[in-house]
Amino acid sequence: MDDSLAWTVAGTAALLALLPKAKRRLELSRAKHRSLTGHSRMAQRVARLLPGYAYDEAGFFGSDAAPDEVQARRRRGFAALCERLNSRHAQSIAWTAEVREGLSDLQFTGAYRVPFQYSPYLRQHLKLGAVAVASSGVSYTDLDGQVFDDLTGSYGVNVFGMDVYKRLIAEGSATAQALGPVLGTLHPCVAGNVARLRKISGLDEVSFHMSGTEAVMQAVRLARYHTKRKNVVRFCGAYHGWWEDVQPGPGNPMPPRETYTLQDMDPAALHVLRTRKDIAVVLINPLQALHPNKAAPGDSSLVDSSRSAGFDRAAYTDWLKQLRQVCTERGIVLLFDEVFLGFRLAPGGAQEYFGVQADMVTYGKTLGGGLPVGVVCGRKDLMKRFREDHPADICFARGTFNAHPYVMGCMQAFLDYIETDEARAIYQGQDERQNQRAAALNLRLKEAGLPMQVANMHSIWTVTYTAPSRYNWMLAFYLREQGLALSWVGSGRLIFSLNFSDADFERVTRRFVAAGLAMQADGWWWETPAEFSNKTIRRSLLKEVLGKLF
Repeated sequence: MDDSLAWTVAGTAALLALLPKAKRRLELSRAKHRSLTGHSRMAQRVARLLPGYAYDEAGFFGSDAAPDEVQARRRRGFAALCERLNSRHAQSIAWTAEVREGLSDLQFTGAYRVPFQYSPYLRQHLKLGAVAVASSGVSYTDLDGQVFDDLTGSYGVNVFGMDVYKRLIAEGSATAQALGPVLGTLHPCVAGNVARLRKISGLDEVSFHMSGTEAVMQAVRLARYHTKRKNVVRFCGAYHGWWEDVQPGPGNPMPPRETYTLQDMDPAALHVLRTRKDIAVVLINPLQALHPNKAAPGDSSLVDSSRSAGFDRAAYTDWLKQLRQVCTERGIVLLFDEVFLGFRLAPGGAQEYFGVQADMVTYGKTLGGGLPVGVVCGRKDLMKRFREDHPADICFARGTFNAHPYVMGCMQAFLDYIETDEARAIYQGQDERQNQRAAALNLRLKEAGLPMQVANMHSIWTVTYTAPSRYNWMLAFYLREQGLALSWVGSGRLIFSLNFSDADFERVTRRFVAAGLAMQADGWWWETPAEFSNKTIRRSLLKEVLGKLF
């Protein structure tokens, strides 16, 4: 055989050897969402290229080329809004400004409340307080004595209302008081907590941690340890804490490694799970059912009105059942990350709500009864951290404050509470109640001629916008002026505690409509020409960014 034939044969053999790998790679690419959110590595590159720049006064008020008269209304309205907020909350604002200098958290959240181009001018003129001194019912009070209806939900911790958690903390502290902060030796109440968590989760064993992020880290590590596979599957847009392997893309300085980000509710993702042999675990954050394949809807990315949301319980239940079947067939660990939604949807969490049993579940937030906590529940074969036949091959996870007596005492109080008639009554009919309230608010908004609607998954709500605008992010500040407190992410995440009465919600509705009418009167929403659309906004922004780059 001459040399040329030998090279041809060798080349053909090499090509044939590569074909299966290329095929798997193509299938993986097809299973990703087409947006940047679905392509973590590309999203990181784009984020690093995006130039920082800020609008001057003219750009702040006229970035959409609104008529002079509209811009003049905006200027007057903005000045009046700043004056009202700055004077009404003077002590809270002064306290926050002083603390911000040494607290990096406040510096970050303050900078990312709105799209970055508007942020410097906004922060220069519209000051906000980030301090509260008391809570009661569905409200809290700032340093100036101003009372807000609380739509922050304490990032998901506040399911039943702060009065309940204050009581649970008092009860839990009393339980632990005699022992105090003795660590390493368990308080007797741990036994009851373990028993009830096994029953609630339908799983065999429990481990305690100090945050939801820690719990997810340990669950993923155990899944890899027992399956002897390295890769993790998460779905596009889902949040599972800030640990590198489950938070690839912008915000993580490291490139994506052993993490596949697949398209949610898509057959191509199921195909990847069925055909690959390197997947250890599939992570599910049930909150994604409200906005599949989209990241948490923060106002810092609210550059137009294309935000969308909608919850289809039947469709998402079917999707989870398909995932359950595929994971069972392929020996992949199915992990429900219920840190955010656990105990909100139902006493048994998302597993009960959707009727799907996971192999592992993580809990956090509200389960601590108001104190920091993370929990992993799992099958017995997945929770073991060592191999008796290979004693040096362990899966290490410890933490100084794991099973802290005061946390365990408050957890016991919480688990006691959800079994009471009071809690059961709160859960009863909550889905229908929240859906009816959302529909009622949408009707009022429509009757008022306001270009916004709400979508909800149970008591988690998102505001969407029905007319193209570059200024929807201003709504959060008009809501604040009306006495409605949102978290720093803004109108994309309203979290209602379940103790909101009909009267409370009617007050929220009135304030919501009043905020929208004031914003509209001040010119932030206006009668745009027919050619003005979300697409033209995005094109204009792209041109603007490219102009800063080149």
